[in-house]
Amino acid sequence: MDELLSQDEINALLSGGSFTPPASSDLSMEDAQILEEVASVFSSSESSVFGMLAGKDVNASVGETSAIMQAEFKSRFAENPFVFRATFGGFDNMPLVFVVDLRGALTLADLMMGGEGKDLPDEASELYLNAAQEGLSQVLGSTFTSLSGGLLGGRRLMPENTNSALQENDWLPFPDRGAEGKIWATVSSVEIEGLEPFPVWAALPLDSALNLAGAIRGVMNEHSPAPSSPMPASAPAAAPSPAPARSSGAFPPPPSGFGAPAAPPSAPRGAQQPTPVVDVHPAEFTPLASRGPLGVSNSRIDLIADIPVRVTVELGKTRKNISEILSMTTGSVIELDKMAGEPVDVLVNGKLIARGEVVVIDENFGVRITEVLNVTSKAYSM
Repeated sequence: MDELLSQDEINALLSGGSFTPPASSDLSMEDAQILEEVASVFSSSESSVFGMLAGKDVNASVGETSAIMQAEFKSRFAENPFVFRATFGGFDNMPLVFVVDLRGALTLADLMMGGEGKDLPDEASELYLNAAQEGLSQVLGSTFTSLSGGLLGGRRLMPENTNSALQENDWLPFPDRGAEGKIWATVSSVEIEGLEPFPVWAALPLDSALNLAGAIRGVMNEHSPAPSSPMPASAPAAAPSPAPARSSGAFPPPPSGFGAPAAPPSAPRGAQQPTPVVDVHPAEFTPLASRGPLGVSNSRIDLIADIPVRVTVELGKTRKNISEILSMTTGSVIELDKMAGEPVDVLVNGKLIARGEVVVIDENFGVRITEVLNVTSKAYSM
């Protein structure tokens, strides 16, 4: 070969990795591989959260991951996108952004408000933007939970300083870094049954991404097994002593059974060591966990178990004309569609999950659950 292999290439070959060089000269092959794992965590969190909101199977596949300039990243969006910003609480407040085009943001917002992601408005109102921010906040919380419990070895992360907005023409992911500043970006294509796919981008400043990769590498090195010391070579068996040569004048040895009994031949030293006792017992397996009380698989819900959700109790509802709303005054009574004593609805993020009866605890209202609905059904699925 005309060129020698670099140490990164040698390490990749020894670990069974690909010989393909890194996609960007700004990243070593090892850093690129670690950040691809981080990209997989982002896409897995998007699948879990969007699937919970839509009540359907969602596939979020990782697409491109690269280190590029901010100006080049911005040029990939034909119109002003929706940008969600946050920092890594517990990791030097590293900045992070999610970038979604307007249609993707409206789809996410509609799912957050209990819709099906189909009847979308032409423009994003403040209500829709707030709902989209809440959805991406749940994705970020799920991502931090997965990173903390996996790649970062238990390091506690919390989303902080969150904000979002539709961007103007001169926007940049990280405005304080300039158009020529380098970032690491990854994109996932989110596919929800019955809806058109939309991309979700996640980006970090390149130096922050390298710090994250270094921290993950440190955890991996701590948990890698130490090389085992070679076993000491066993002492060679003693060679049997050669029989003394018989002199011509010596008497032959007495026949067997006469005189002193012959000593038994000595065994080799290696054979004198006791055989180690091996403890052999049947394998024990942990029983598979059953589904929870709401019928949701624990393996899917564990990713977002720590994320707060909005619980609403609906006493009743009705429809009125705008003229009737405008004519309301102090003392007006609104008649609802529920009878007195009828169970009230308990909703989580706009999805009906249970019914109950209103109770009073000290001076506060509460709800005693009387019926838990099957949330795996299409109508009430999370």
